[in-house]
Amino acid sequence: MNLHLTNKNVIVTGGSKGIGASISKAFANEGANVIIVARENPSWLDEFETITFVKGDLSITKERNRVMKEILDKYRAIHILVNNVGGSNGASIEETSLQLFEDAFQLNYFSAVHMSQLVLPVMKKTGQGSIINISSIFGRESGGKPTYNNAKAAMISFTKALADEVIPFGIRVNGVAPGSILHPTGNWQKRIDENPEKMKDFVKKEIPAGRFGTPEEVSQVVLFLSSEKASWVVGATLNVDGGQSYSHF
Repeated sequence: MNLHLTNKNVIVTGGSKGIGASISKAFANEGANVIIVARENPSWLDEFETITFVKGDLSITKERNRVMKEILDKYRAIHILVNNVGGSNGASIEETSLQLFEDAFQLNYFSAVHMSQLVLPVMKKTGQGSIINISSIFGRESGGKPTYNNAKAAMISFTKALADEVIPFGIRVNGVAPGSILHPTGNWQKRIDENPEKMKDFVKKEIPAGRFGTPEEVSQVVLFLSSEKASWVVGATLNVDGGQSYSHF
């Protein structure tokens, strides 16, 4: 299937490793021009001529402004924004400081809100665009660290609100909610290394498909939602989880 993504300009936040790296490579393989925004330059960058790197800490407001200005000074049009950057912190709600909750929201939620705000004027000028927000199945239910889950829940709500606001301008906003995705730099790999038998039991009990998901299985859904093949998908956040989620919406 030709997704017609050749020569599209794509920003992927947190695109240097894990799911973000897979998304970045998938767009590049479709012929898109990809701009990765991350704190560290990925070691694999030289493998792709159409991927460039912009260094930035997107948990900081002034950094988001600087990064977007740097990108827009080079690219007149941005066709796709993938808000993928994220991370977890803290422990139980009682044990986690308010500052850690605020930090989690700056990285996981406000970065997506702000980057979307900054790119919207450019997309409106061209009358087209796609914004994809990477949330989590735990944005709809409990599980994992509350700071992360709360921020991802806000992102799912934001996705629907922004989608309804900007679709009249030809801009589609959707989300992807991954389940447990295994990659070398992720928390699931660390847990497998620490206690492989416990993780086997977790997969057996919690994931009906019987295995962890892969970053590539997430990135392929992102490609579809970003393309005109998904022209009538607006405001949706799609689970990509092998049946793991307990939610029915």
